[in-house]
Amino acid sequence: MSEQPAFDRRMLEALVCPQTHAPLVFDPARMELVSKAAHLAYPIRGGIPVMLVHEARPLD
Repeated sequence: MSEQPAFDRRMLEALVCPQTHAPLVFDPARMELVSKAAHLAYPIRGGIPVMLVHEARPLD
């Protein structure tokens, strides 16, 4: 099993939610960037955030 590349947390300083432009929170357990304002979680694949609304997971 291959290990995922690490997410560089310094990217959080530059990234915002593409839908609301609100700050994001890193969830290391799920490897996601969470937008509490939009109620969406953006996946991180191969250490790279996928900042596409249609790829985001809705939060409950």
